[in-house]
Amino acid sequence: MNQTTFLDRKTPPHIITLVMVSGLSALTMNLLLPSLPGIASFYDADYALVQLAVSGYLAFTGLLQLLIGPLSDRYGRRPVLLGGLGIFLAATALAPLAPNVETFLFIRMIQAAVACGMVLSRAIVRDMVDTDEAASMIGYVTMGMTLAPMIGPALGGVMEEIFGWQSTFILLLVFGAAVFALTWFDLGETNHHPSSSMLRQFGAYPELMRSRRFWGYTLTATFASGAFFSFLGGGPFVATEILGMNPSELGFYFMFIALGYMAGNYLSGRYSRQIGINRMMVAGCVFSTFGMCVSLVLFLAGLYHPLSFFGPILLVGLGNGVTLPSANAGIVSVRPHLAGSASGLGGAMMIGGGAALSAIAGAILSVETGPYPLIGVMLGSSIVGVLATLYVIRIENSLPPEQQTRPGEAR
Repeated sequence: MNQTTFLDRKTPPHIITLVMVSGLSALTMNLLLPSLPGIASFYDADYALVQLAVSGYLAFTGLLQLLIGPLSDRYGRRPVLLGGLGIFLAATALAPLAPNVETFLFIRMIQAAVACGMVLSRAIVRDMVDTDEAASMIGYVTMGMTLAPMIGPALGGVMEEIFGWQSTFILLLVFGAAVFALTWFDLGETNHHPSSSMLRQFGAYPELMRSRRFWGYTLTATFASGAFFSFLGGGPFVATEILGMNPSELGFYFMFIALGYMAGNYLSGRYSRQIGINRMMVAGCVFSTFGMCVSLVLFLAGLYHPLSFFGPILLVGLGNGVTLPSANAGIVSVRPHLAGSASGLGGAMMIGGGAALSAIAGAILSVETGPYPLIGVMLGSSIVGVLATLYVIRIENSLPPEQQTRPGEAR
């Protein structure tokens, strides 16, 4: 690992900076969730339309990741990250001024430029450390960034009740400006071997797509996180319309999944090198599946209580926290010289799948159906995550012994 000096633009960034840029991405996605019903009321719009602030945002994030990775491989991590943060700040300042829901949603899509923090933090980690340390460091980075989605919905719910939903964007603007300043003064360039052309980087996608290991890790990440993204799309509706919760209560209960995610990230940071990324992914997907089975049983038993939904959600967060650092380490390590492109392409597939599941969850829910469609989507996604992980292990077992992954490695 290269020597890091805090607030020195000539050295790799401190882990605090990586946590902050990743946390800003997470906060932007989560802070608005308790306000979705209020935004629908403010613009006199259907909830399904306003829910595009989540699913459409995720879809646009996925598309941007296809561009962010190659751009950073060609021009460097620093200029692309600073440019993305600048665009995000401009959109965040404009969002509270939107005169109608269509303009609001358009500006919300532009906010997705903050995804550069999520994409490039993984690529920067891969620039800084060897493969066998990547899952561990990504785990610690995501554990630290989990503080944002843990307090974000709770804070957003309280602010929405007291000041209105526009205040959440003011908070994002202040925090985003602080992160931009920190990145400016601390982020040294870590891509010391930039590609000679953008076309070459886009040409890397077929090479990645031909890799069965890349597909295995990407599918694991997509469906493991699919339960979480489905939760983002349908959770606010279940909480407010079916369980009768107000925005501040919803924000409080959102802490459950964040607490689980933080615990899972700690386990990843602590044990990924010893246990190995494949076994970590299996364990995480099983945790998520078990959590949704528990929720289904509780509702079938007639226990319509917030803890019947949000309690087992803690296990989904735990499972994601265990699975995703290892899956992401595998994605960016299949072809180390294409770490940025791999992070972007893998992230686009993961977020794109999440956007689809989020939209499905938001569209099929109604008061008449109860929470069961959302639970079904989340449970199904978790089960497919288990199957995708078993596919990765099957690929691993088909390799000659000398090519098989040791604990902590990804090939």
